[in-house]
Amino acid sequence: MTSAPMSGRKAQAARNDELILQAARAVFTADPGAPIAAVAEKAGVGISALYRRYPSKEALLQKLCGDGLRLYIEVTERALADDGDPWEAFAGYLRGIVDADTNSLTIKLAGTFHPTEELHQEAARSAVLAAEAHRRAVEAGVLRPDVTVADIALLFEQLASIKVGGEERTAQLRHRFLALAMDGLRVPPAHRDLPGPPLVDEELSARWIPSA
Repeated sequence: MTSAPMSGRKAQAARNDELILQAARAVFTADPGAPIAAVAEKAGVGISALYRRYPSKEALLQKLCGDGLRLYIEVTERALADDGDPWEAFAGYLRGIVDADTNSLTIKLAGTFHPTEELHQEAARSAVLAAEAHRRAVEAGVLRPDVTVADIALLFEQLASIKVGGEERTAQLRHRFLALAMDGLRVPPAHRDLPGPPLVDEELSARWIPSA
């Protein structure tokens, strides 16, 4: 059974909402202190249209963080449901979180708004799942036992801080350095070829050039 198509007004509202959320992710992950008007401008919608959907910047930040937490939970639950090779299941969890870039919607925005009770519950759920993914990998003998859940959390933060070039290049470099980290996390340690082309000096120096 297919759902009935949305009316023109509802379809436009849905498009506006997606534009607003995409713009908010870009604006606030770059600068959590940016004004909400910057989101409306980037989304190409009027400020009144934004306020009809999100009555305040606080509400918009809560929505973004909630999206990040739910995505983290989804990725981790999928990895925990993998009954195959224990290391590949854990590696899939690591790669999935890096691909989802959930840290940009959670840790990056931490302290910029007041969490709701629902967000507290989702954060607690994500912590339980992270601990379970860690426990399984350690007990299977594929993850160094001296590596803690907090170590993995900080690894995600470090990888999320890599931003060089466009989205595709940033993703390449994040996975390159994740692969390097995973070789040290694994038992026994691995030494695989690193994915993606290495960073070059020109890419590093380009970050000093002001954007137009």
